[in-house]
Amino acid sequence: MLFRAEQSVDEKPIFAVNKAAFATDAEARLVDMLRSDSDLAFSQVAEEKGSIIGHIALSPMDVIADEKPVRALGLGPVAVMPKRQLEGLGSQLVQAAIHWARTNQWQLIILLGNPRYYSRFGFSVEDAKPFASPFAGPYFQALWLDETVQKPQSGRAEYAPAFGRL
Repeated sequence: MLFRAEQSVDEKPIFAVNKAAFATDAEARLVDMLRSDSDLAFSQVAEEKGSIIGHIALSPMDVIADEKPVRALGLGPVAVMPKRQLEGLGSQLVQAAIHWARTNQWQLIILLGNPRYYSRFGFSVEDAKPFASPFAGPYFQALWLDETVQKPQSGRAEYAPAFGRL
């Protein structure tokens, strides 16, 4: 198994993985729009025997916490080919994305997803509650990467424009 950065030849296989992993092609189209807008800060694939079987994306967000800007990323989508799900590939992709974000001095990652799954990585619905967002709710979660930042009382979180175009 090889985990590596997306290359230009991976665009169609990445679309196929995201389309296969979800009920509609919305996530696949989202990745294409993020790429087109130059909003893929991190795009990594899982490759086995020359085939792309997993993908994860991080995109910059516009986040304000207690009236101060925060270097934040939106995580998603995370996709693994259905026949390869439940093998830990998604977890490895999420861990790689978190590691990359920490290494590159990002302060916060926000996502929409199942809290039972993402809490194992440190994501919390509670940490996302201060942020006003059209996506706020029981699946809106945050992971603070910068331990020196005091958790805010209020703020707002806006995903890259492509999310609003879905």
